[in-house]
Amino acid sequence: MPESKSTILVTGGAGYIGSHAVLALQQAGYDPIVLDNLVYGHREIVEEVLKVKLIVGDTNDRALLDDLFATHSIDAVMHFAAYIAVGESVTDPGKYYRNNVNGTLTLLEAMVAANIKQFVFSSTCAVYGMPKTVPMAEDHPQDPISPYATSKQMVERILADFDIAYGLKSVAFRYFNAAGAEASGLLGEDHNPETHLIPLVLLTALGKRESVSIFGTDYPTSDGTCIRDYIHVSDLAQAHVLGLEYLQKGGDSNVFNLGNGSGFTVRDVIESARLITGKEIKIIESERRAGDPPALVGSSDKARKTLGWNPQYPDIKEILTHAWQWHQKRHIN
Repeated sequence: MPESKSTILVTGGAGYIGSHAVLALQQAGYDPIVLDNLVYGHREIVEEVLKVKLIVGDTNDRALLDDLFATHSIDAVMHFAAYIAVGESVTDPGKYYRNNVNGTLTLLEAMVAANIKQFVFSSTCAVYGMPKTVPMAEDHPQDPISPYATSKQMVERILADFDIAYGLKSVAFRYFNAAGAEASGLLGEDHNPETHLIPLVLLTALGKRESVSIFGTDYPTSDGTCIRDYIHVSDLAQAHVLGLEYLQKGGDSNVFNLGNGSGFTVRDVIESARLITGKEIKIIESERRAGDPPALVGSSDKARKTLGWNPQYPDIKEILTHAWQWHQKRHIN
């Protein structure tokens, strides 16, 4: 293990992507501290698997943040603490604006007060809305179609303003579809409720679900199902370390897409999962969901050129294999 470089606060570090970022920080020699309200995060992942300090609390709690920054020498913040269920954001928008926007604003104001000037933000490709061109680059027009996506767009705007006002430098990463699990099975995806395709497919393979639904089979794609850009969660985590190092070297505030640049249909994913698991996975064909575009694929050329980012696991079969290892370990006792 390299010598400790600096202490990084990871909000939402008990969640799926946040926990993988904590591991990547450890492997790069950093000293991460996790702040998580544990509404969706997993205490045991932080304390027993990653073995890092966990502070249970909320980013809306200014007094807690002020105390945290006063008692720990924090050099930078990685911010993953957000609610992410698009459908729920439509039916309960206040929850999303309160947590994703107000919580981030409170965090940023506490950082400014503590003179912490480096911030790595977990954003989303959902800020673009319906794609006008594929693959989408960072200059693609933005037209978010859910409160979740709008909350992320708002934070990106706030970050630009905080740079002008306070010199707070940030990197915002717009993810496409995070997927997979840490290669050795140490960490993985465990949402409740689960809404993401790959874990739903694998839970069906494990017999934890009766079937998996395909929403729409009449899209203008090779097999009629939606195309999505799946990016391995460990590759996402590595990008966050590179984004942090970019800021530490004096890089200016910036925004980057994170995707593989190639897409896979829903049927591609299910067929690959059948091969990898050796299980018959029952599917139910359903109507299209409102707001689902036929294809969402991102260009990550900017991240590759500026940060030197190079995904290690671009193959959907490798992503599924790692996820399958994790799900077997997590759900078979």
